[in-house]
Amino acid sequence: MKQKAYAAAGVDIDLGNKVKATLPKLLASTHRREVLGKVGGFGGLFQLDLKKYREPILVSSVDGVGTKLKIAFTMDKHDTIGADLVNHCVNDIAVLGAEPLFFLDYLGTGKLEPHVFTDIIKGFARACAENNCALIGGETAQMPGFYQKGEYDVSGTIVGVVEKSRILNGQKTVKCGDVVIGIESSGLHTNGYSLGRKIFFELLSYKPSSRVPGLKGTVGQELLKEHISYGPLVQKLVKKFNPVAAPRKSAANQKANSAAFSRTQPLPIKAFAHITGGGFVDNIPRVLPKDCDVAIRKGSWDMLPIFKIIRDEEWRAGRGIVSSLQHGHRHGEHRRGRQSGRRAEIHPRAEAQSLAHRRSGEGQGRGAGGMNNLLWRFQRSTQTQFSPKESICVGWMTSRHALAASKVRIEGRNYSRSWRS
Repeated sequence: MKQKAYAAAGVDIDLGNKVKATLPKLLASTHRREVLGKVGGFGGLFQLDLKKYREPILVSSVDGVGTKLKIAFTMDKHDTIGADLVNHCVNDIAVLGAEPLFFLDYLGTGKLEPHVFTDIIKGFARACAENNCALIGGETAQMPGFYQKGEYDVSGTIVGVVEKSRILNGQKTVKCGDVVIGIESSGLHTNGYSLGRKIFFELLSYKPSSRVPGLKGTVGQELLKEHISYGPLVQKLVKKFNPVAAPRKSAANQKANSAAFSRTQPLPIKAFAHITGGGFVDNIPRVLPKDCDVAIRKGSWDMLPIFKIIRDEEWRAGRGIVSSLQHGHRHGEHRRGRQSGRRAEIHPRAEAQSLAHRRSGEGQGRGAGGMNNLLWRFQRSTQTQFSPKESICVGWMTSRHALAASKVRIEGRNYSRSWRS
């Protein structure tokens, strides 16, 4: 009787239970040995292996996909949305040096559609498996009258771990003269879609099925390209260039381990910034010390076609991930970037600049693909291990200019020639 009453109110509990019954099979690929119990309990259980860490620090983040969902609704394509959300969350903790442990999702809708639910969960599961992140639980809410027909919302929470001594904290480690490296995005990722939809569908009068010169797929396909996960690449780089001392094995060698962790030499990779909503101007300063600004060179990277279209409508393009490094490590970084399929770019002129003494504060700008990217900061010695074929420097750290309105300076259009063989 109670279930019939719910059904009359628009909540199909039987259908909800039916689609949830498919979860164990869908989530099997995300299982990690630390997961205890099964999906469906009141809470997810995860037993952290403390033997692997000396001082483990948990890192958490929560996010949504935003109005990119509107594109998915229009195209009735939902198999990428789950991956967008997982990868965005992975990137947010990766910039601190953390590896993901587990993820929980939330799906709210007016009426539960089995094929939509299955596609979204498959996206969650696929991305979690690719990031070695357990999907240990979630919530599905049917709320008749709350959403427009055929629409839903999703959000996700991720928890990861990082060794305390290896937390990436640019506010303490970034110095003037450090180089900024940009790693490309796949497109808008999961930010800026209110603007993107206005430009493509209102100002330019395109439809999701429209084909535009310069774009390989339709407008809808380009806008639904998945948010790249930089987590695996970040972990490879950090493990290569910022090595962690061996985990403790007994109280007898704890003092030796402590000494190993108290390194005074600077780490080659100092910080990462995930360029999401707010672009360069709002995101890069989050990892800068008070006495340091950043100069970004326009024209120092190859702009994706979708950003060229947006730029022509009074918007500017950006990159996918940025980092600050110490000069000197070009090859090892390049190999790992290439293996992951992500192109990093460095320009030789960066080494010739008098980086530490350039004035800042002259000019401002928004990195607009800045809604989508990740930037890293490295010591200068790290830069030389990037290959010229896949590497380009997009900027550098400068001393703080007291009168500057922003800590981010977007410099002129020309950046010499690209260094490509």
